[in-house]
This record gives sequence, C-alpha cells and structure tokens, in this order.
Amino acid sequence: MIADQIRERFAAAGYIASVDLATALELATGLEKPLLIEGPAGVGKTESAKVLADVLGTRLIRLQCYEGLDASAALYEWNYPKQLLRIRLTEHEGMAVEQREAQIFSEPFLLRRPLLEAITQEKAPVLLVDEVDRADEAFEAFLLEVLGEFQVTIPEVGTIRARHRPVVILTSNRSRELSDALRRRCIYVWLAYPSQEQEVAILQARLPNIDAQLAEQIAKFMARVREDPFQKVPGIAESLDWARALLQLHRDALDEATVDKTLGCILKQQEDWELFAAQRDRYASLLAPPSQTTHQEFETDYGLGTVRTPRG
Repeated sequence: MIADQIRERFAAAGYIASVDLATALELATGLEKPLLIEGPAGVGKTESAKVLADVLGTRLIRLQCYEGLDASAALYEWNYPKQLLRIRLTEHEGMAVEQREAQIFSEPFLLRRPLLEAITQEKAPVLLVDEVDRADEAFEAFLLEVLGEFQVTIPEVGTIRARHRPVVILTSNRSRELSDALRRRCIYVWLAYPSQEQEVAILQARLPNIDAQLAEQIAKFMARVREDPFQKVPGIAESLDWARALLQLHRDALDEATVDKTLGCILKQQEDWELFAAQRDRYASLLAPPSQTTHQEFETDYGLGTVRTPRG
C-alpha cells in the first residue's frame, strides 16, 4: 500500500495517521524492514500496530517488553507440567529412554511465545515489540539476531524458519537509549503530540457523536496542558478518555466546575494536580462560562461524589 491508501484506511478505522507515519509504514512493509516508532507515552504508537493488523486483515502478535525479559519468555518454553504428567502416565509402557525423550520434547509440549508464534503463522502477522526500551541490552542483542534471520533453532526440534516474514513494529518511549545496531536495522519515525487540528480530527474520528465545539475546546486545553512541566504529560489516550467522560456526563462545553470534576481523566499524579491548581489562571480563557447545572444537580443526576481540585 502507498502512503495515501494507508492514511485513508487508517482514517476509516478511526486512526488519523500523519504523513510521516504513513510513509514509514509504506517503506517498512515494502522493504520488509522493522519499523521503530518513538515518541512520548499516549500518542498512538501501540495503537498504530493494532490498526495496521486490522487494515492488513491479519493477526497482531504482541511482545510486551519489561526489565528482566529473557529469551525463553519471548521465544518458547517447554510445558513442564504436561511433560511430567506424560512421563508418569507412560512409565509402565516399557519405552526406551530415547523414545520417551523424543515424545515429551515434541511440538505438542512446546509453548510458543510471541517471537516463535510470529514466524510460524500461515499468513504474515504484525509483530508488535512494545516498549523495547524497557528490556535490557542483552535481550536487545538477542532480538537483533531473531529479526535478522527470522528463524529459531530449538535443540530438541531443529531449526524453524519463518513461513512468511512478519511485519515488525517496535515502539519506544525513550526510557533508555537503544543501540545503534538496532536503529540501523529499522525504518524510523518519531510520533509527536498532535497539533490542535489533528487532535480535533482524532476526537471526531473516534467519537463521531462529539460536539465540534467541545472537541475544539478539548484540543486547545490539551495543547495548553502540554506546555506545562507536568510529571506525566497527557497524550491522545487521555484526551479520548476525557472526551468519553464528558459525553458520559452529558457535558457539551468545558467550564471550571466540569474541569475540576473530571481532572483525574487527564492528570494522574497528585503533584500534577497541585501544579495545575497553581497554574489554573492560564486556562481561564479556554473555558466556557459556568454551566447552568449545579453541583447538587450533578450529584443527583449521576450519583457521583464530590471531586475537587486542590487550589493554591
């Protein structure tokens, strides 16, 4: 697919892809190279792989990286309880040791983890290696080997080669610097926070019932929030959560009371609430006049308790 087709199909799935991302996806699929997507949390890196799998009509296989991730958790393991059970059930059958070993170290006893699963599919899947920066350098080196050959050698079984080369998407929040070797193997794209116009388009694509004025208010408010030094800057994911919450509460405009009641949708740390309280005057121009709905009506209509923002 060319970049324009990718953008159209992503938009139909509710994902507004930038020209840079669509071009990177075109190159990654066309050249059969992994795509490394970096950017702040919550801007749609993981979601892009999910939508790509839907657009291609194929399976998404996800490897979630974490500190201490090793080859066995990513590649394969033997089902030891099942092996032990088979040994006990067949111990009186008189089989030779070699026969019993061949039996329990065979495909039915193999637990396929994401990397092995990805190279044994009948149709090329999308392999998402999510937050690769959270894994250590030793695993990164192992990953390079697998992505270079797309084959795995299991001593008891033999070498398994990819039937179809998967489309590989790696994401990183840059919690640590990745190796030059990994970067050289990949097509690269940086996924930044969206512009106000892009964020409005995203809100309207994902939430077709949202009022256009409210979508614009949210986009302007979030752009202002991202200018302040919050510990956890909210991304598109938080914008969507906030918009859904406002629709759930039947709000069609942002006023001070509404922001106070729903601030937990976008700011998730106490220190960030305190910083917002200290900076709240900067946001006054983005808010509508006070809503006609009183706090008592809010509690009666929706059964919610009082949520107040700390004020400086």
